[in-house]
Amino acid sequence: MDARLPAHLEVSALVRQVSAAGGFAMVLKKGEREAGTILVVIQENGENARVYERMPGLDGTRIWHCAKTQDTENKEEFEYWLDRRGRQDPDLWIVELDIAGGERFIGFNPNPG
Repeated sequence: MDARLPAHLEVSALVRQVSAAGGFAMVLKKGEREAGTILVVIQENGENARVYERMPGLDGTRIWHCAKTQDTENKEEFEYWLDRRGRQDPDLWIVELDIAGGERFIGFNPNPG
């Protein structure tokens, strides 16, 4: 098992990095301070939102995966999905990043290898 950075420290670092790079970052929901799951909503200029969540891989590591993308024709459904996830898990953190190429801040690589 790999050592995990406490959730509140990881979220704080993420918000500071994005802000320092000229983007906007905001905690939408605070979860369990030490071990809460973190969802990261990434968008550019308020558009093209997608949600990333770390999931366990076959090798035991935790890898970022895109869990949800926003349908431009039905933006309310995306907000409903986030709200529902937040209500289902009181330990969940939801962090919103508004910056171009925001995936770089979570180390997500859509084309590994």
